[in-house]
Amino acid sequence: MRFPLAVLPTPLVRADRLTAALATGPLLVKRDDLTGFGAAGNKARALEHLIGQARRVGAEALVACGGPGSNFVAAVAMAAKVAGLDCEIVLWGDPAGAPNVALARAAGARIVCTGSTDRAEPEIRATRRAAELTAAGTRAVAVPRGGSTPVGALGFAAAATELAAQLAGVRPAAIVLPVGSGGSCAGLLAGLAGTDLDVPVVGVSVSRPPGAARAAVLEIAAECAVLRGGPPPRPDQLELVDAVGAGFGITSAREDELARLALHTEGLLLDATYGAKTFAVAVELLQHGPAGPVLWWHTGGVVPAVAHLTKEAVP
Repeated sequence: MRFPLAVLPTPLVRADRLTAALATGPLLVKRDDLTGFGAAGNKARALEHLIGQARRVGAEALVACGGPGSNFVAAVAMAAKVAGLDCEIVLWGDPAGAPNVALARAAGARIVCTGSTDRAEPEIRATRRAAELTAAGTRAVAVPRGGSTPVGALGFAAAATELAAQLAGVRPAAIVLPVGSGGSCAGLLAGLAGTDLDVPVVGVSVSRPPGAARAAVLEIAAECAVLRGGPPPRPDQLELVDAVGAGFGITSAREDELARLALHTEGLLLDATYGAKTFAVAVELLQHGPAGPVLWWHTGGVVPAVAHLTKEAVP
């Protein structure tokens, strides 16, 4: 069961003004910032399946988790609201000033902070809280960070088929997208296995070492492929790039420079946690990688992108 949220397919466009400014080959941009559901970006794809699963089991509430920089926390709060479900979100870190957390509150979610920087603790507490609510008479489902489950990954597996049709025979040198909790990249790998699109997937790990990220992505991808009843994903198709840099959600001067260039040439909004870091890797591939167009997947993050891009522009 899929609960419709996104307006699909999202556009695939050429960023000609940007590549002219960079003096590079073609950059293709998959515009998942335009999924059409609030500011959910690519998370709308996963949430269609996660909400559908929750409704199928008769859930009345979702208990999600994440960090203050997560784009998922606002997206899940909005999706729960329109589906008629209560929503609680367990956060690590300090949510003060985090625009996604403010949006989640505005959407009606109850926010609970662990008071810790331990990123594993929210998932443990979310699972416990869902069990407590269910025992008290409100059927609740726990949702892990980023909605990264095999069911959630089904949304991006379908996106692979969508992309293959849009490319119409054009073969990119690489597909570049961010890897946080790993569900989007996992779904893409599972979906690509069912197409003739034999293209390297460059996952840009923004929150943990590439080895750990790779293991998580491949595990979810394999389970997603089983759910789809399709061929298994190819591990050799995945390359992980370490983009943690100075820290989660902390951009370098180069990443900020490129984010401003994307804004000035194409009107693209890149957040500090995912967009700016991933875009910098795509540009590096354009300038120094194999010949051919690079496809960069713009996953969204519009709300924090506005905050990040305007922080130095406020008089």
